[in-house]
Amino acid sequence: MKRPTIADVARRAGVSKGAVSYALNGQPGVSEATRQRILAIAAEIGFNPSRAARSLSGATAAAVGLTLCRPARTLGIEPFFMELISGVEAELSARSYALTLQVVADQEAEVAVYRRWWGERRVDGVLVCDLRADDRRVPVLEELGLPAVVIGGPGGTGGLASVWSDDAAALVETVEYLVALGHRRIARVGGLPALLHTEIRTEAFTQVCRRLGLADAVTVPSDYTGEEGARATRRLLSSAGRPTAVIYDNDVMAIAGLSVAQEMGLAVPGEVSIVAWDDSPLCQLVHPPLTALGRDIPAYGAHAARELLAVIGGAPARQVQDGTAHLTPRGSTAPPRAS
Repeated sequence: MKRPTIADVARRAGVSKGAVSYALNGQPGVSEATRQRILAIAAEIGFNPSRAARSLSGATAAAVGLTLCRPARTLGIEPFFMELISGVEAELSARSYALTLQVVADQEAEVAVYRRWWGERRVDGVLVCDLRADDRRVPVLEELGLPAVVIGGPGGTGGLASVWSDDAAALVETVEYLVALGHRRIARVGGLPALLHTEIRTEAFTQVCRRLGLADAVTVPSDYTGEEGARATRRLLSSAGRPTAVIYDNDVMAIAGLSVAQEMGLAVPGEVSIVAWDDSPLCQLVHPPLTALGRDIPAYGAHAARELLAVIGGAPARQVQDGTAHLTPRGSTAPPRAS
């Protein structure tokens, strides 16, 4: 799809290009009602006159966009995204590229940001996080022709490039480790259910537990926050036949779960073992330090940035597997005490 022009705005508004120019530049010559209609149409199709000269010249923006559809308060405490961004930024700055970051409320707002960035030539490409099943952002980006790399998968990325890690294999490794310790009642506090990587983890957890004969295995959905992680943990540890081991989909929820277990007077790891996804310094600062699944997140971000710069440069879109997270046992896991 070609980028919008002043002629496109004029055609949709049913006015001359001169009238559009008057309206966009705040000059007399059009009525206020016409001015507002022209401004609305320009915003709708992503035309911004302040970017017109650069658009006509074919100059690049030397910037990459990243939108995050998460509450800003959770981004400040979740190490994963800070580490991912640090890796992206390190790779981009080495190539004299800037990172444009925007937090949005929902996918509708995110799509609007992509359309605006594309129309204004604000960025040369985008990184896409938190892939969903049948993600509507994928066809929009394909339609716009905006270079993009999805951080996630496999699958669901259409014709876009992607960099992904095998979450299913990491989940299987974790469950098999806990079973080898002697655990038979294992629960998982999952992330946002709509996310594709949450679906992949949930399916892997269900399958490996079925294969190993763990009839009481259960996944409780959550939202990655400490508050929801704590709430889910209280429900699990207050239930009849409470689990002897709990896997959490991020470190923040795992730390909250540890605090709840200790608050309830349960010994960790004697009465309940805890495993965190996304190893971070936080996991080693608590007592006992948390067994965790970890990989090099800054390197993951740098890998995605390199792939995006290659796509911007004209390389074909690839689906590339990054390193799988592996388990680091620490003091929060041990064989369960005999009943």
